[in-house]
Amino acid sequence: MNNPVLVEILRGAVVESRHRGAAVVMDAEGRTVLSFGDVARPVFPRSAVKAFQALPLIESGAADRYGLTEAEIALAVASHSGQPGHAETAAGVLAKAGRDEGCLECGWHWPLNEEAGRDLARAGRRPSALHNNCSGKHAGFVCLACHLGEDPAGYVRPDHRVQREVKAAMEAITGAAHADETAGVDGCSIPTYGIPLTAMAMGFARLATGVGLEADRAAAAARIRAAAAAHPWNVAGAGRFDTVLMSEFGRRIFCKTGAEGVYCAALPDEGLGVALKADDGGTRASETILANILARVMALSDDERSRLEPHTARVLKNWNSVEVGTVRAAGALAG
Repeated sequence: MNNPVLVEILRGAVVESRHRGAAVVMDAEGRTVLSFGDVARPVFPRSAVKAFQALPLIESGAADRYGLTEAEIALAVASHSGQPGHAETAAGVLAKAGRDEGCLECGWHWPLNEEAGRDLARAGRRPSALHNNCSGKHAGFVCLACHLGEDPAGYVRPDHRVQREVKAAMEAITGAAHADETAGVDGCSIPTYGIPLTAMAMGFARLATGVGLEADRAAAAARIRAAAAAHPWNVAGAGRFDTVLMSEFGRRIFCKTGAEGVYCAALPDEGLGVALKADDGGTRASETILANILARVMALSDDERSRLEPHTARVLKNWNSVEVGTVRAAGALAG
């Protein structure tokens, strides 16, 4: 099936571009609350499920053994911007396990934050693996390996115990098999598995509520949500949508973007999970879809709704700061 148009971009009063996509909202029992498009087709969740991937770090006792703080746990579920505080926090996590950045197998790239990248360049420095947006997650993997008595080397491989533990946690919380035939390699070199949006949404509903999870896993989920709510900057960075939403709404929303237009959210007060994908991988589309879904399914005060509105219909400005258009919900999403 062709997914419906969920977002449109207006220049003046004319629709200039359109984004198709699929999205679903579910509760922890697997009941569908809202659905658009083909939500049963497997998609790669990418970085949107870092909270699931961090569960073994908490459940195993590794986080407590190495005395990880809330800020460090928030970084473990982050796609951070590579700002100095992000890199320094990742280095601190590794140091607690007696390791350094040489253990990281995520590769390096320039910081996502342009100012941080320019500062490095002006200083005549190149980025390291600590600046990789996934370095917090990978530092957590190194801690988990050390706690389990495993050599961290090769922790990105599917057959390494770290990835076996991570895969088992993701299968358990989503209820979906992570099969070899739908496996791929993520940008940071760990395995990624195609699963339906319905499975992701139910997993996030379980993350939000603890329903259907064993006591230790439910406690780990709550700890991850609390850490992100307390340190939303660590989860993304200055001006990033995850940080903006969690700064504005605190513990009411845990949200996480993923590459190629994937977005997921856990809504503890409503007991719901959200999962979506923009077909073309567009971030402007995925953020707009998420904001409009939140506006529909959350019980918002007038003040909260006014803070969400700028994200449901985003004003576009040109280089002279002249308003030229809007990114807004379309079709059934706008209904």
